[in-house]
Amino acid sequence: MKKTIYNKYDKSLIAALPRATFGGRIVVVLNDYEAEKAVNYLLSQPILGVDTETRPSFTKGHLNKVALLQVASHEVCFLFRLNTLGMSPAVRRLLEDKSVLKVGLSWRDDLCMLHRLGDFKTGDFIDLQDHVREVGVEDMSLQKLYANFFGQRISKRERLTNWEADVLNDKQKMYAATDAWSCIMLYEELQRLQREKDYELITITEDVQGSKTPQG
Repeated sequence: MKKTIYNKYDKSLIAALPRATFGGRIVVVLNDYEAEKAVNYLLSQPILGVDTETRPSFTKGHLNKVALLQVASHEVCFLFRLNTLGMSPAVRRLLEDKSVLKVGLSWRDDLCMLHRLGDFKTGDFIDLQDHVREVGVEDMSLQKLYANFFGQRISKRERLTNWEADVLNDKQKMYAATDAWSCIMLYEELQRLQREKDYELITITEDVQGSKTPQG
C-alpha cells in the first residue's frame, strides 16, 4: 500500500500525533579540542543533518548571533556552542567540507547567520525546501513536513528559549538534536518515495469559505 502524503498538511492535526525524538547520543561541544574530535567523527559519516539555534530577540531591529550549531548522524548529535567557540577552525572545516552529504531545512537562512560569525567558503549542503516540491508537497516547515511524511509530531516548545544560557537543559538539547536528525530522516524518506514511487499525493484545496477539500 502506497504512503499517502498531502500537498498541504492540516496543522490542527499535529497536536494529536505521537512525538518524534532523537534516540541517539547527544554531545555538547564547548572547546576547540572537542570540536576537532567531533568534526573528525562527523566527516566519517555518510550523511549529516544540520540546523542552528539563536537566542530570540524581543527588541525591534536587533538580531542576535547564532548560538548553537547542531549536526547529527543517525546515532550521534553534536551541539557546537558557537557563542563560546565562535568560528573555530574545526567548525569552519565542517562548513566548508564537500565530501559528506549534509541536509538542512531553510538552510540558506542559517548560512547567512553563520557567515556573521566569520568568513568561510560554503561547502555542499542540501536544503529540503528545494526538494519536497518534487513530490508535490507545498509545506516548508519542519513540523508540517515531519507530520506529513511520518505521522509524528516535532515539538517546537523550546524554540524561543535562551540558547546562550550557561548550561543547556535536557529539553533544549533534545529539541536541537531532534531538529538536526529529522532532516536526515526526511531526506532519506523523500529519496525512497521518489525511487520506489511509493506514494500517493492528495491535493487539498480551500473553498471560498476556507474549508479544506481533498482532490483525488
